[in-house]
Amino acid sequence: MTETLLTTRTISGRWAAITLAVLALAGTGCNRGGAASKKDASKKGDAVPVSVTAVAKRDVPLDLEVIGNVEAYSVISVRSQVSGLLQKVHFKEGDFVSKGQVLFSIDPSPFNAALREAEANLTRAEAQIGQAQATLKRDIAQAKYAGQQADRYKSLQKEGIVSKEQVDQFTTAADTNSEIIRVDEAAIRSAEASVVAARAQVDNARIQVGYTTIRSPIDGRTGNITVKEGNIVSSNTIELTSINQVQPIYVTFAAPESNLAEIKRFAAEGRLPVTVLPSEGEEVTPEIGTLTFVDNNVDSTTGTIKLKGTFPNAERHLWPGSFVRVRLRLSTRKDALIVPAQAVQEGQDGQFLYVATDKMTVEQRPVKVGSRSGQDMVIDQGVEAGEKVVVEGQLRLAPGMKIRIREGRPGGPGKGGKKGGGGAAVTAAETPQGAPAADAPPAQDGSTTPGARKGRKGEHKKQ
Repeated sequence: MTETLLTTRTISGRWAAITLAVLALAGTGCNRGGAASKKDASKKGDAVPVSVTAVAKRDVPLDLEVIGNVEAYSVISVRSQVSGLLQKVHFKEGDFVSKGQVLFSIDPSPFNAALREAEANLTRAEAQIGQAQATLKRDIAQAKYAGQQADRYKSLQKEGIVSKEQVDQFTTAADTNSEIIRVDEAAIRSAEASVVAARAQVDNARIQVGYTTIRSPIDGRTGNITVKEGNIVSSNTIELTSINQVQPIYVTFAAPESNLAEIKRFAAEGRLPVTVLPSEGEEVTPEIGTLTFVDNNVDSTTGTIKLKGTFPNAERHLWPGSFVRVRLRLSTRKDALIVPAQAVQEGQDGQFLYVATDKMTVEQRPVKVGSRSGQDMVIDQGVEAGEKVVVEGQLRLAPGMKIRIREGRPGGPGKGGKKGGGGAAVTAAETPQGAPAADAPPAQDGSTTPGARKGRKGEHKKQ
């Protein structure tokens, strides 16, 4: 039994040794195969096909693009200020009307009658003034005569011709006439007040008559007519129609709180232009206006500040309530360095560009990226104008790798370049999608192209 166990252990040890030897030989074979693959790849893939474009220098606008909402410059709710029969509507729904244009007519008959009544009351009040003034003149004359009589009788009493009782009678009569004069003067003042009240009634009646003709207070476009001809309207209860003033017109939009300092700084230097861009597929000229309003507080729920631009809207393209694309131009940066946005790459140490050298190799250049302008990016630091940067093929590049410029591919806004590429570009023929280049080098992680990997599998089989 012991001999059997020893024999079994000996056989297991031998198989373990054989297994380790086989694994060692397989590893050696793989290493030789990998080295051979890299060597073959270095022979076959001596350059990576890329598209490049030149770093351009031009003036770049600093724009803020957001979505805005069109608002009428003024909104008027047209209501009747008197109650009565709606006789006539002088416009059609949706018409553009001008300031002062007649919109509605209400039956003026009862208001004209009230006006005539008020005018008659005014005439009567004015007549009462004349009557009171005549009475005053009469009483003044009587008071003067009574005073003279009282003075004469006082002189006769001193001479003993008349009695004291007669003197007292004439003195009392003179005093009574003096009081009558004061009463007459009060009556005149009362009549004058009545005239003022009557004139106010006449003016009010005329205003009421004027209210029977409803005119447009602004230039604008009318809305739906809610009351038709022949209906009775009540004062200040029913909206007959509404008018939106669309020339000029507002566009309201919100900007992030982070841009508030820039907006305030540039607005202090002058009026900031605001452009409303046409919608996709819409062939209209962009509307250009100015920033006219910055709200006095930041919305704490959204972290934005409300802004308004005023537009002349000469062609009436902007319609109240619609959503539009808004571009607020803060400033223009002179002689900025521009590259296509797809040229900028992200790495562990930040953003960088692959710059093509005169030796047809690439250099990884860290850059400081500024604002975006359409399809381009502003480079604040890291490259110079005229340098060639890679815009396509970066995924297969590593610093120092050889490159070859493709032919026939768009690369920039220059001659034969892509729109918004930022400069003249050298273009190249594109490799079919999904197919590797015949001369593609090994990737940065040590793996090879599909052709090289196929060769490696063959070497493994030989091993």
